Amino acid sequence: MITEHAEARCRIGSERLLHGTPVDRWTLGYALATAAVLVWRVPAGRLPLFLVVHGLLGALALLMTHARRAGPVGRFVGDWYPLLIVTALYTEIGLVNLADGRAYDRIVLGWEQTLFGFQPAREWIRSNPSVWLSWVLHLGYLAYYPIAAAAPLGLWATGQREAMQRVVTTITATFYLCYATYLLFPVVGPRHVFPAADNAATHTAIARLTARFLDHVAAWGAAFPSSHVAVSVAATAAALCEWRALGMALVVPTTLLALGSVYGQFHYAVDALAGLGVGLAVAAGARLASRQGAPA
Repeated sequence: MITEHAEARCRIGSERLLHGTPVDRWTLGYALATAAVLVWRVPAGRLPLFLVVHGLLGALALLMTHARRAGPVGRFVGDWYPLLIVTALYTEIGLVNLADGRAYDRIVLGWEQTLFGFQPAREWIRSNPSVWLSWVLHLGYLAYYPIAAAAPLGLWATGQREAMQRVVTTITATFYLCYATYLLFPVVGPRHVFPAADNAATHTAIARLTARFLDHVAAWGAAFPSSHVAVSVAATAAALCEWRALGMALVVPTTLLALGSVYGQFHYAVDALAGLGVGLAVAAGARLASRQGAPA
């Protein structure tokens, strides 16, 4: 009898997963894969709490198929839940990385020096301490939040639910890949490695506001690849595929964000380039997957 019940539960879980959306499968995969990494990274005394969180995350992914059939509220939660939980998952990354304090910035600094011959994140704001450039690029960096929200919200507001779901899947997959990399390869970034610049560019109100904001929200060890760049590029590329006008409107702020991440010493230039690569790769993969899954 116990075996029959266990088999029945297993079968129900499998059916839910098979009928779930791609974003559910990404969420379940992230919960399982990163749980394995946590066993390696987290001290034994703190491990159970993190594993419980990931167990709940996996259960949430399995329940979303049922939630979407439970009416408008359930459908809304099922469509948007990954973007509602990424901040909590990001906070977890910082806590895990702080638990043992390892960081691989020395490796990334070597890549930076080999590729550019100098350290752009240290030198750019010092060699060009422009007030107007500081305003433009710091505002560009803060545009991350509107960029990430604009693509799915624009499609949702115009009734393009399937397109919105594809964009949410693309953004979610990008987040998860970046977060998994942070657990495997923590990099704290130039703000923690180089001394802060002290000039007209850093004295602007927007530079001070951005620095204070990051002091409160940035996760330790979450620099490579830049999730700001990766998610913004993925959102923009996905929007270009679904609604060209919306995607084109996001190109300029996304470009300014990538530049601002380096100018403001928030990321190494290699972080931004890696973020660009991740964002484009995920968007291309998601587009290919959606075309292969489309009815003939």
